[in-house]
Amino acid sequence: MTAPVDFWFSIGSPYTFLAVMRLPEIAERAGVEVRWRPFDVQAIQAEANDSPFADKPLKATYMWRDIERRAARFGLPVRLPVPYPLANLALANCVAVLAAREGWCPAYAIATYRRWFVDREPAGSEPNLSASIKEAGQDPARVLEQASARAAAEALKAATSEATTIGIFGTPSFVADGELFWGHDRLEDAIEWQHNLDQGNPG
Repeated sequence: MTAPVDFWFSIGSPYTFLAVMRLPEIAERAGVEVRWRPFDVQAIQAEANDSPFADKPLKATYMWRDIERRAARFGLPVRLPVPYPLANLALANCVAVLAAREGWCPAYAIATYRRWFVDREPAGSEPNLSASIKEAGQDPARVLEQASARAAAEALKAATSEATTIGIFGTPSFVADGELFWGHDRLEDAIEWQHNLDQGNPG
């Protein structure tokens, strides 16, 4: 029986754009199942006093140019600059947790990132939020009511606690058979690792 790769991600992470947009096709081509696992990376970074791009203008400038280069390499459209940082990350990720539970997380995350990086609509805010939920085939009023409830915040907190327990410290991260792969550039490595296991070739 094959096992899925867990894709740990937080909406609001710029580099996660490159993983969200590429993962479904790569996983399908390899025949590997993926579980989308949204969490709150800001909470983990705050606990570790590790804000990657806060007060680091040179590093931030490099990040945006690096994303632009890599997006061009992968054929992904982008229109920089995009709004950053974002104001409503908690709500964006509460919606993602609900979407993961109900089975429409990939569609929502892809729509959210496309609207953020192409249409320059901040993820987690309107009109991005409702439009992305609707594009995923859901009723925005229902979803936003549930995502704004205490239960959704607690679910996001629980997911973040689980991520911390297994050693997640950044986004995007992939876990294949207990092996952690961090960064969008480790996407193929994680999928290949699981594919090899599924074929009876561990490691």
